[in-house]
Amino acid sequence: MNTISKYVEALDKSKDFSDIFTLVKRAVKETIAEARVGLMLVLADLPNQVGAFHEVGSNAIVLNRKLLNAVIKSGNSFREINSYIFSILLHEYLHSLGHLDEREVRELSFQVSERTLGEKHPATEFVVKGFGEKRIERFLDRSRPDLPQIIPDLERTAQAYVQ
Repeated sequence: MNTISKYVEALDKSKDFSDIFTLVKRAVKETIAEARVGLMLVLADLPNQVGAFHEVGSNAIVLNRKLLNAVIKSGNSFREINSYIFSILLHEYLHSLGHLDEREVRELSFQVSERTLGEKHPATEFVVKGFGEKRIERFLDRSRPDLPQIIPDLERTAQAYVQ
């Protein structure tokens, strides 16, 4: 089985944030030989145009819970949901490694995703085109924001994203 097939199969079998983040970290390590540890994930209700962010100097990746829930509710396949999470975590993980320029991070995200999942994989397509808010707009929760949910130690957690 070639490298791309192994990554595709592993992403398809991923059941939680930790599984996907483990793949992200391995893909980055194998592609650009960079890594770090000690990150945690925060799910928060952010503006719709913000998929996620990493604050420089912090150990957190903040993922937009409302967008994630809309992606899940939109009836997309698990492959698409996992691919969306992979692409978002990949982008923010690269920021956490010190890559601050958005153009550079988009290029590195494409490089990592294309080499590990292939050019036609949904995760690679999300890196290039984004998810397309029009596809999920009607599923966006317009209620008041909830408090952020901290998922500490992303490297070891088994917090499911589908409940």
